[in-house]
Amino acid sequence: MAPVLIDDAARARLADRFGAELAEPWCDALPDLVARLSARWGLEVREARPGNTGRTLLCSGPGGDLRVLKLTPDPEVARLEFAGLSAWAGCSRVVQVLDADLDVHAILLEGLVPGTQVDGDVPWAELGEMLDQLHAAEPVGEFGRLADGIEFIFTLSERRRRASPAAGRLSAEVLEKGRARAMELATSGPVTLIHGDLHPANVLDAGPGRGAVAIDPRPGLGDPALDAVDWMFVPLARGGTIDDGIKALAPHVTGFDAERVRAWCVAMAPLVALSPLRRGERTPFTDAVLELAR
Repeated sequence: MAPVLIDDAARARLADRFGAELAEPWCDALPDLVARLSARWGLEVREARPGNTGRTLLCSGPGGDLRVLKLTPDPEVARLEFAGLSAWAGCSRVVQVLDADLDVHAILLEGLVPGTQVDGDVPWAELGEMLDQLHAAEPVGEFGRLADGIEFIFTLSERRRRASPAAGRLSAEVLEKGRARAMELATSGPVTLIHGDLHPANVLDAGPGRGAVAIDPRPGLGDPALDAVDWMFVPLARGGTIDDGIKALAPHVTGFDAERVRAWCVAMAPLVALSPLRRGERTPFTDAVLELAR
């Protein structure tokens, strides 16, 4: 049975992100687009994966190897991801581009096997090597400023907060305080090419010969400390503290700035809390994150 390329849940996510006027026609045209690209690149679609900015299709290549076809209705999302991945070409801890057609907002990537999320103990040394590779690359092409990305995500988060159960636990004032803190950090400190969305779900296991590999960048020019932030919340979710994460990662990152990483954790805490709160969850973790945000 052929996989379903786009379902109602995927349509809803894309409409929430881009607006129905852009998302709906793109979703309607997706099967034809996938058929054309599959013929061009010799792909057979195995599985469709959800995403907030498009669709990710796991495919078999001409030789039966795993390949990943990424598609989005937004040309800028595709352009930025391609530009970032091009800058990181040859980096072992970043997924590699095989081909692209930016006219239709499509990127073809290598498949990672087993391609599962890094589970259990955090591979801190591999994560440190990943951060060093990401931040050492020379940016080629045009990238946005981190401050613009911060403004966008906090504005989007406020809209989502108001329309969800999160409104009862996360106030507009706390979210605005986070925005102000994040903007102050985004307009100060060092500037490198950053991944921009390096949470644990965007780091996959590529097997014993390669280990942890970053996927799905939202690249921009900004403070490299931001890329470490989501990993600092992993020990907190397991009953530890932000400082536990800082101590674990610091020895593995060149020039690690613990104070800026900690400050970014405080600034971004409202956004970390928002996702579970939108689902109506209240746990010791959400309570701890909200306390940090205040």
